[in-house]
Amino acid sequence: MNEIEVTILSIIIMIGIGYFLKRIDFLSEKDIDPFNKIVMYILLPCMIFHALYSADLSLISKLGILPLVILASSAVTGIVSFFILKRLKLDDITLWSVLVTVMIANTAFMGYPVTLGIYGQDGFLRAIFCDIATLCIFLMLSFVLILKFGGTVKTAFKKIAFFPPLWAVIFGLVFNFINIPIGPVLDNTINYLGQGAIPLIMVALGLSIDFSAIKRSKSMIVFTSIMKLAFFPLVAFFVATQLGLIDLQFKISIVEAAMPSGMMSLLLAITYKLNYELTSDCILINTVISLITLPAIIMLL
Repeated sequence: MNEIEVTILSIIIMIGIGYFLKRIDFLSEKDIDPFNKIVMYILLPCMIFHALYSADLSLISKLGILPLVILASSAVTGIVSFFILKRLKLDDITLWSVLVTVMIANTAFMGYPVTLGIYGQDGFLRAIFCDIATLCIFLMLSFVLILKFGGTVKTAFKKIAFFPPLWAVIFGLVFNFINIPIGPVLDNTINYLGQGAIPLIMVALGLSIDFSAIKRSKSMIVFTSIMKLAFFPLVAFFVATQLGLIDLQFKISIVEAAMPSGMMSLLLAITYKLNYELTSDCILINTVISLITLPAIIMLL
């Protein structure tokens, strides 16, 4: 059994544990929110900070190209999707509820464990830079939705300013470049906390699976799955090729682009009073589908 199979099967088992625990009523969907808060505010920032703090950043100029692949792929996918959805004559709320799911990839929650498991720390480091693009897309969509549906610029900036993974990236880079020592105790503590992020993310994902969503939002689930899991990585392949990316740079950019819709899409849908049930349905089902498409794309690379 190769590394790809081992990693994907491990992820499926962890997701399956979460789903099983929900089925036997040991945990419920109510537990997803506290799980996600622990991951978002503690474990994931520790994971990101430790990876950047201990990384060799001598290739920072090359790593800086990676966000461009995700940004360009998201923009093209978003524009094409917008015109298709307009032709379907959807109302604005439904259109944007779908659009946010095809433009934001799960480059962190799903991308980190996959890249770390298959490509190791070097792959994980590159995944972090890809995720910077996702943060930028989230910010841009926040401003678009403010203009479209109301809200304040202050609210958008506040959500970004208090987004812990962003500060983990900033502090990780600063502490690395300036060579600020944190000591063995703090280093171990941050490392241990970071290692807890992946299993908790996967169990929470298992808790969120609801196959009844297929009936409720079938047509839009099909659309978002095609655009996010096929069209988005296809555009990334073209962009990465044009930028001359090779080896691990090329592979990570495509793999991160092939991730399912990100949970930040749901945050946008809830914040700006879109059809968050539709957004949630699309995210959950194309995440399940990605467990088939992702291994296929990784093996092709």
